[in-house]
Amino acid sequence: MHAKRMNWIDPSPTVGIANKVAELKAKGEDIVSFSVGEPDFDTPKHIVDAAKEGLDKGMTHYAPSNGIPEFREAIAEKHLLDNNIPCDAKHVIVAPCKHTIFMTCLAMLEEGDEVLIQDPAWVSYEACVAITGASPIFVDTREHDFHFKPEAIAEAVTPKTKMLILNTPSNPTGIVMSKQELRGIADLAQDHDFYILADEIYEKIIYDGIHHSIASFPELFERTITVNGLSKAYAMTGWRIGWLVAPLDIQKQVAKIQQHSITCIPPFAQHAGIRALTGPVGPVNDMVEEFRARRDLMTKLLNELDTFEVEKPEGAFYLFPKFNSDKSDFDFVEYLLEETRVVVTPGSAFGPSCDKYVRFSYAASRERIKEGIERISVENHEDVLKPPV
Repeated sequence: MHAKRMNWIDPSPTVGIANKVAELKAKGEDIVSFSVGEPDFDTPKHIVDAAKEGLDKGMTHYAPSNGIPEFREAIAEKHLLDNNIPCDAKHVIVAPCKHTIFMTCLAMLEEGDEVLIQDPAWVSYEACVAITGASPIFVDTREHDFHFKPEAIAEAVTPKTKMLILNTPSNPTGIVMSKQELRGIADLAQDHDFYILADEIYEKIIYDGIHHSIASFPELFERTITVNGLSKAYAMTGWRIGWLVAPLDIQKQVAKIQQHSITCIPPFAQHAGIRALTGPVGPVNDMVEEFRARRDLMTKLLNELDTFEVEKPEGAFYLFPKFNSDKSDFDFVEYLLEETRVVVTPGSAFGPSCDKYVRFSYAASRERIKEGIERISVENHEDVLKPPV
C-alpha cells in the first residue's frame, strides 16, 4: 500500500502531455507541439566541448556533494556581480533546479505550514509543497495582469505562512516583476517572518523590463533561497544542472538531503557549467532575440483568430491566453490534439483559477508556429473555437 501522502500528489500534466506526444510521433504522426517547456536550440558548442574535455580528463567519478569548488565559485560570482546577491561559494549547492526546490521544501516545511504560490504558477511547486504535508495556498493574480501583487499576498498571509514561492520571469505567463513589487513582497516577508523561495530560471530570457533578484534587497538574503540553473538560458535542459544559493543555516540542512539522495552532479557536467557561466554570451543573446521574434509572431497570429485573448509577455517563452469555448481546458486541449494534431497545455495545470486558459510555448520554429496556428483557425473548427463574447 502506498504512502497516504501520495494521494495529495497528481501526476504532472505537462509530463503526461509530453509522453503522449512522443507516442504519437513514434507512430509517424505530424504533431505541432506548443507544449514543450524547453528551448528547441542545441547546447552551444563551447559548452559541449567543455564536457568532452572533462570526460577526457577523467572527470567521471564522484564529485563533492555540494558541487566542485570551481563551479560553486563561478555560481557565487555570477550572483554577486549579475544579481547583487551577497553570497559566496559556501552558500551554493549544485543540483538539478527542480531538485533544489524539492529539497528546500523538505528541509523547511512540515505539516501545518502554509506556502503562498502565485496562481497560475509552474505545476511542480504545488507538488513539492504538498508532499511535505504543508498546504499550498494559491493567490489569484488574474485581476493584476498575473503580477504577484503585495496587496493580494497580504490578504493571504496567516500566522501559518512559512514560505512564499516567487517565479519571475514567470512560467506560464511570462510576467516580469518590477522592483517596486518585489520591495513590497520583501517588506511583507520581514513583517510576517516568512521565507521566500525565488525561482529565477528564466532570468536571462527577458524582452521588456529588467530582472531583479529579491535576495539583493537589504536583509532579504537571510530569508531567501534563490534557485537557478542552465536549462533555459543555455539550452541545457537534458544536462540537469542547477543550483541554489541560500543562507548557511538553510544550506546546511538542504545539503543533508543532497547527500542522502542524488549525492552529486556528474563532475564533467559541472566542468561544462563553468564554461557556460564564463564563456561567450553571444549564443544566449541570439536565442533570446529569436524567441522575441517568435513571441511577436505567435501573439499576432493568435490575436487574429479571435478565439484567444492574448497579452504579449515580457519574458520566458510562453503565452498564456484565455480561450473561448464551451469545453473545459482539458477537453479543449484534447480536442486540439485529436482534431488538429496541435498540442498546448491546459491552464488549470498551473492553478485552480485558470480553467479557461491554455499555455502556448513558442519554443518552436517560426514555420511550425505558422503551421500550428493555421491548423487551429476558427474557419476550420467553428463548432469549438468561438470568438470571445
